[in-house]
Amino acid sequence: MNALVNVAPLKLDRTRQSAPQVFEALRDLIVSVQLEPGTVLQRAELAEHFGISQTPIRDALLRLGEEQLVDIFPQHATVVSRIDLSAALQAHFLRRSIELEILTALCALPDAPHRELMRRLNASLALQEAALNPLDVPKLALADQAFHQEMYEAAKVGPLWTLVRKQSGHVDRLRRLNLPDEGKPQAIVRDHKAIVDAIAHKDAPAAEKALRQHLAGTLAFVDDIKHRFPQWIISHEQ
Repeated sequence: MNALVNVAPLKLDRTRQSAPQVFEALRDLIVSVQLEPGTVLQRAELAEHFGISQTPIRDALLRLGEEQLVDIFPQHATVVSRIDLSAALQAHFLRRSIELEILTALCALPDAPHRELMRRLNASLALQEAALNPLDVPKLALADQAFHQEMYEAAKVGPLWTLVRKQSGHVDRLRRLNLPDEGKPQAIVRDHKAIVDAIAHKDAPAAEKALRQHLAGTLAFVDDIKHRFPQWIISHEQ
């Protein structure tokens, strides 16, 4: 059975290379937990779905393998990987370390760029609020990512967002499993508001405290996620 039978066909931009577009499309499907662990990704089926040859499909799958989002068994199959808790914890550590430094930089911005940052962050908060009522989980997830990316860009370390994103596939999947839980969407927006308020007052310690609470939110529920989705998780426990 085609793994993408219920996924709308992707209209590729013919002015761009196909492989990066296929990679992004498949990555989004995996990270948004639309493709479950163990789902077999057949090159021929993917090529038919995307309307392209198997070469860019192969390249896209190799990139997904580099991010450990798929397990590639040569001459056999490529399957969506389970969530690796060890990789998730490392990605969390990396992101927290970088974003704590970013907040220090943002709280020290001169007045003009600081005002522009506040305008953009408040606009992002408005989008997040709109995604709460009625609740639109995919829209909120995108707004959440965009909120953090805004801070990287404002601190002039935008390329680090690409690095963090590349490492965060496993922890992002944990977040998506946890996101629909009652009260979780509201908690995300509440945490973002606390971060924005601290940046507005250029209060770095308060911003760092709010960020630590925000990023720890999902990991605090790892045991519950493991209990509810045991087929999704691999923890390397002895």
